[in-house]
Amino acid sequence: MPVLRIPTPLRAYTNGQAEVTVSGANISEALVDLTSQYPTIKPHLFNDDGGLRPFVNLFVGEHNIKDLQGVDTPIKDGEKIMIIPSIAGG
Repeated sequence: MPVLRIPTPLRAYTNGQAEVTVSGANISEALVDLTSQYPTIKPHLFNDDGGLRPFVNLFVGEHNIKDLQGVDTPIKDGEKIMIIPSIAGG
């Protein structure tokens, strides 16, 4: 099963887990599984329209899904998926 790496700010919503095993054939299905396991994380990843929030970046290996097929990007068993929130400063 694919493994989703959770950044420190979102670990409060995954019972402190740094990695969560998810199921799914693509990113969208993996995120559905993640939010079914940990429903409180959903509003931190998705906006009211159900789309990913703009500051949420997902990587499969070293590739941003925005440069691939978005949430339709296929994933394989054992693949590492990382959530990397954007950081703004001033």
